[in-house]
Amino acid sequence: MSEMVHADTEFFRERGFGLKLGFGVRPGLIVVDIIRAFTNPDMPLGSNMDDEIVATNRLIDASREASVPIFFTTTAYDDASLKDGGVWVLKQKGAATLRSGTAAVELDPRLRHLPGDSILVKKYASCFFGTDLLSRLVSNGCDTLLIAGCTTSGCVRGTAVDAVQNGFRPVVVAEAVGDRSEAAHKQSLFDLQAKYCDVVTLAEALDYLKTLRAYPS
Repeated sequence: MSEMVHADTEFFRERGFGLKLGFGVRPGLIVVDIIRAFTNPDMPLGSNMDDEIVATNRLIDASREASVPIFFTTTAYDDASLKDGGVWVLKQKGAATLRSGTAAVELDPRLRHLPGDSILVKKYASCFFGTDLLSRLVSNGCDTLLIAGCTTSGCVRGTAVDAVQNGFRPVVVAEAVGDRSEAAHKQSLFDLQAKYCDVVTLAEALDYLKTLRAYPS
């Protein structure tokens, strides 16, 4: 597997993939679906996200210090028959656990969310689809979107792709995103870096946020 990844890396590099977008001057941070349904390994859609939550909290703290707007998301369905999830909910039984008003769709209590922080409720993978995230980013003057959360192969990927399609610089922070499948996680990071966004380390993201502390809010 490692030999294949190395061969792919060289092949993509030779073809000009994976060029660096770089950070912009005004980022926003989005924390994608770090909710109980996804962070409790005993739930149908859950997996262990302990390390990713620690990394995400460091991003949250640094973003607050730099006056960077932070957006939290959850996925929740109001309709008893999950009709507000369309055809997508037919693909995975676990979607039935994402009921509005239940503990499953609440943010993980370990997350450093404060009263008054934005929480976007979505129905599908991308945080842009069916929400007002685009308007919020534009009104805050954002040109860059730092992305943390889960899952790397699903909602994180969908959000990164939509971010670049909407003219933002997507930056996925590797230690702050996770997946139920390690193989899917690694492949998604590889593909995202090759074609859609910059995948950076937590240290790189924190260093970038430190440079913004003097930026006016």
